Parts: sequence; structure tokens; C-alpha cells
Amino acid sequence: MKTLTLLRHAKSGWDDPVARDFDRPLNPKGQRAAAMVGRHMRALGLGFDHVAASPAVRVIETLAQVAAGYGRDLAPEWDQRLYLASAATLLDLVHELPEGADRVLLVGHNPGLEELVLLLADGGGALREAVETKFPTASLAELRFGDVAWEAISGGSAALARFIRPRDLDSSLGPDTP
Repeated sequence: MKTLTLLRHAKSGWDDPVARDFDRPLNPKGQRAAAMVGRHMRALGLGFDHVAASPAVRVIETLAQVAAGYGRDLAPEWDQRLYLASAATLLDLVHELPEGADRVLLVGHNPGLEELVLLLADGGGALREAVETKFPTASLAELRFGDVAWEAISGGSAALARFIRPRDLDSSLGPDTP
């Protein structure tokens, strides 16, 4: 069975005066959320044969914090194509995944990640409805496929097994209230 886990970068700092969107760092809340998600991934026993990630600063920092919580380096393969990728581009990347990797983690950005989950997940259900409502920063979605090659993955071919938002783990990591 193939498992594809999608992780959106944690909350970044819009107040940081960087010249390019690509260079935006995490804010303190994002750092806390990423570490919390890493600890939860460890508690769930999630493991990965392959990790691919956008090289944007906020993704690099997210993975550093996730790794701190997870307890080990995730050793990502940095792929520029993941930066702000559309669902179609992400699906192309899924089709290129190494066949020997059964458990893959992709780390990137919205709206592409959310759209990919909605494209690949079969049927409805509460998890899909939650993704449709919002795929917040530092959220993780796990898609499970049958015994199929990555290159054969298509729309509606996955079961959405998990959708974990930081606020599900710690209410203080939920949306800011005015």
C-alpha cells in the first residue's frame, strides 16, 4: 500500500520585512505548531521512505521544527517545483515518486496541497469536509492508496485516513481571534 502524507508549512511572519515571499520565515506560533505536529507524528508512529519539500524558507524552518518534535531529521529532497505548486504540478510530482518509496511526505504550500487532497480523496466524510473548509498552516493530511504504482495515481483513488490541524492538538494554536 502507498501512503502519501501532505504537510503545509507552518504559520509564517508577514510582519518580517523580506524582499521576496520565498524568504518569509516562520513566526513564533508557527514554530510552536510545527514542533507540536512533529511530536504528534512521532506519537502516531509515522515514518517515511521519501520526503520532498519546497525550498522556501518557511518550509525549511517548518521541517526543522517538525524534526525537533519528531526526534530525528527527515532528510528532505528539496524540489523547487513544490514552491507554490498547483494541484496539477503536485500530481505530476507524485507520478515521479520513486517506486521503492511506499510512505512519502510532501511539504509545501496552499492552495495546491488542499486541492490535491480534494482531487485524490474518494467520497465525502467528515475529514474531507474539514479539508474543504480549510487546510490551515502546519496541517497534515494522510492519503492511502491500494497496491498501485505512483505513476498510476489518479483522482478519487485514495482514502483520506487522517487530517490533523495544529488546533486539534493544542487549542492555543487555532485561529487568532480579534
